[in-house]
Amino acid sequence: MLVAVRSSPLVFLPSSPFAASRNLKKQCSNTIISLNIGLQSSSSKPSCITISSIKCSASSTSAIVSKEEEPLPLEVNEIKTMCKTWVWRGYNINYLSYQGPNNDTSRSSLLLVHGFGASVAHWRRNIATLAQNYTVYAIDLLGFGASDKPEGFAYNMESWAQLILDFVNEVIQRPTVLVGNSVGSLACVIAAADPSQTSIQGLVLLNCAGGMNNKAIVDDWRIKLLSPLLWLVDFLLNQKSIASAIFNRVKQRENLKNILLSVYGNKESVDEDLVDIIRTPADAEGALDAFVSIVTGPPGPNPVQLIPKMTLPILVLWGDQDPFTPIDGPVGRYFSSLPSQKPNVSLFLLEGVGHCPHDDRPDLVHEKLLPWLSNLPVADNVVT
Repeated sequence: MLVAVRSSPLVFLPSSPFAASRNLKKQCSNTIISLNIGLQSSSSKPSCITISSIKCSASSTSAIVSKEEEPLPLEVNEIKTMCKTWVWRGYNINYLSYQGPNNDTSRSSLLLVHGFGASVAHWRRNIATLAQNYTVYAIDLLGFGASDKPEGFAYNMESWAQLILDFVNEVIQRPTVLVGNSVGSLACVIAAADPSQTSIQGLVLLNCAGGMNNKAIVDDWRIKLLSPLLWLVDFLLNQKSIASAIFNRVKQRENLKNILLSVYGNKESVDEDLVDIIRTPADAEGALDAFVSIVTGPPGPNPVQLIPKMTLPILVLWGDQDPFTPIDGPVGRYFSSLPSQKPNVSLFLLEGVGHCPHDDRPDLVHEKLLPWLSNLPVADNVVT
């Protein structure tokens, strides 16, 4: 929960459903306000967040808040009720916009772009924290989440990149920093590399993918070893009945949870809400076709070809326990080499973190992301 303290009464942002009780006590000698929040987690272990003292006087108000204090995650149902629809090329695109009470309109907006199989709600542990100082947008790419999954659509990285640019220009209409995970990171890179764009002010890449699928990574011995199997999978997925059987098996709750546990470093972050975030859109009409098209389609542009030409600020955060894009693989090695070659690139390796750092260990991500954002130059307020 975020508490904004001014000369007026306390202002609260929406809190998580895990909050079992709230007890706000006021004691006025000098006037001291003590706030205790009792939390009941999904593992039934109580925890507590305390704001130890907020001293008030008739003329001013000040607050001392614990360094560990961060807004609680947004609940999935809350995110759903806040989402809106934007029509892009005749398709309905689901998105969220969120602004906290201390938002600084002189700063760039943030657009959060999820990875494969995810959606807006995958940023549940980040939105409220980032919104303390920024206007935050999050989007479901076409084919994912609550966005349309059109029959027969040939999914490709370039379409997603264009969707991102159009969203910034038509909806946000302000200078924007793109924050992406996995294949969403790559879509952000492609969007920012467009020579005609003037709206992207920075990139934050969380375990960036090398392509829409593994066919992009040709110089990794692991991929070379598996390449015959990958082509066999492509062939099988193009058989409708086989593809349906594979997809239905993958999205079974227990199987999906095991997959998530294998790609998260912090196993406690793999909760039932996360399983629902991934599983619910997979039951929607068109989800199977999207899955097949993405896995079997062209890998798209490679970040190795695009980033050398970029001069805008880039922050790279990489979980060192990622089995999909390992730091010792070709994509990970390339990004690791960038800070010594390009002064506009900063990289931090996150220890014990998997493929989705923002949801796996949001505290570590915020620790690196927030200072980097605060040091970005102030841009013009309107996209031209």
